[in-house]
Amino acid sequence: MVEITINLPESVKERIERNKINLAIVVARVIKQLEEENEMTDWSVKLQHASRRGRFDELIEDLGN
Repeated sequence: MVEITINLPESVKERIERNKINLAIVVARVIKQLEEENEMTDWSVKLQHASRRGRFDELIEDLGN
């Protein structure tokens, strides 16, 4: 297991303690969300690259006509 340390303003710390928020769960959810967003970003970049394949050749061909 990995241990992390974060610095929070006192007001945030008090709010977390008052509401009994489990930061381990919050951090785990944020990490999972970031991983999912990264997968989506990778997919969209690959899709964009695929849509551009051959476009340069088409443009060169159009210039020749």
